[in-house]
Amino acid sequence: MVQRDNHAEFIMVLANIATTLDKIALEIRNLQRTEIMEVGEKFDPEKQVGSSTMPHKMNPVTAERICGIARVIRSYVIAALENDPLWHERDFTNSSSERIILPEVCILTDYILKLTLDVLGNFVFYPENIKRSLEFTGEGLIMAERLMAELTMRGMGRQTAYAAVRRCAIEASRTGRSLRDVVLESPEIMDYVTEEDLEEIMDPETYIGSSRRIVERVLEESEKWL
Repeated sequence: MVQRDNHAEFIMVLANIATTLDKIALEIRNLQRTEIMEVGEKFDPEKQVGSSTMPHKMNPVTAERICGIARVIRSYVIAALENDPLWHERDFTNSSSERIILPEVCILTDYILKLTLDVLGNFVFYPENIKRSLEFTGEGLIMAERLMAELTMRGMGRQTAYAAVRRCAIEASRTGRSLRDVVLESPEIMDYVTEEDLEEIMDPETYIGSSRRIVERVLEESEKWL
């Protein structure tokens, strides 16, 4: 009898792939919620119905399908592991199970891979909502972390930088002013940055770190894999 641990490992790899697709689809579903609506699936009103009872809804149906099918794929891992211990390494209790789970796990993983490519290939962005979310806590407050890091790199002690930015952030939140305007009135901070520096530091569009390089590297590696 061929040991079934290799079969189980194969199904676990596919389940892991399905779980990654599940994470992507779940994030899309969350970001497409009405109160967030930063990104979403492309919706064709001529071909799609968002809800059977609420005509105004545009539900992320494909992303929901990916998440649901990923659960089925993960459930096959249990059956695959249960197929490993056999009586005297020779009974066939694994056989009837494998005739179902092996072809289905391959077909379903292939299916949600195609669904994910379709969703990502027809992605819709809502820049005005993304900007609104960035300013949700107050104008510029989301950039407090970056300002603290910049001050530290320019020679201010880390704890001193944290305390200085925190004081400004609390003042901005209390008064409803922008963090930038409050910082401009702080000699302690402005000794380390110019007004031009502050403009760039407070711009979320310039605060993407290494994300572009990471994505490009993944794409390059993906071409090698394929």
